[in-house]
Amino acid sequence: MNDQAPAAESGPQGKPTHASRTTLSHIMSGNETNLLGTVHGGVIMKLVDDAAGAVAGRHSGGPAVTASMDEMVFLEPVRVGDLVHVKAQVNWTGRSSMEIGVRVLAERWNEAVPATHVGSAYLVFAAVDENGRPRPVPPVLPETEQDKRRHQEAQIRRTHRLASRRAIRDLRARKQCEREQPRA
Repeated sequence: MNDQAPAAESGPQGKPTHASRTTLSHIMSGNETNLLGTVHGGVIMKLVDDAAGAVAGRHSGGPAVTASMDEMVFLEPVRVGDLVHVKAQVNWTGRSSMEIGVRVLAERWNEAVPATHVGSAYLVFAAVDENGRPRPVPPVLPETEQDKRRHQEAQIRRTHRLASRRAIRDLRARKQCEREQPRA
């Protein structure tokens, strides 16, 4: 006789932060420069999106799409010949969405000096099924104190994102009502 209760099905099992963390590295060439002779910000943003997408897919166990980029900060220019490292990890998860934190580092390809932090970004990805509909993601399990801090900061960013969307929706609704009101 087995007197244990059956395990409750409460969604996907959690995954530790390290399970989907990744680094994408790329050496910058002359084809990627802007009019100032430095690497175009859009090139860096594509690398950021690529690395974040890989992390989101790994964490969710399938396809995930970019829902938003909350913030992209460029701290230093990237030059031709720089070896760029894009480090990404899941900071927070919801039912079907994930915030991915990305840190961009650059170092000269031919110098033995520490890499410089040149940019950071936060992206939100949604896990989707074969029909493009949201699907559940496993909760992220922060491991280190730094992971726990990132998780808390991501929750604050999420609160601000939702409040901003609500405020914009409410403003648009008020403006629509004002336009529809007959003028005396």
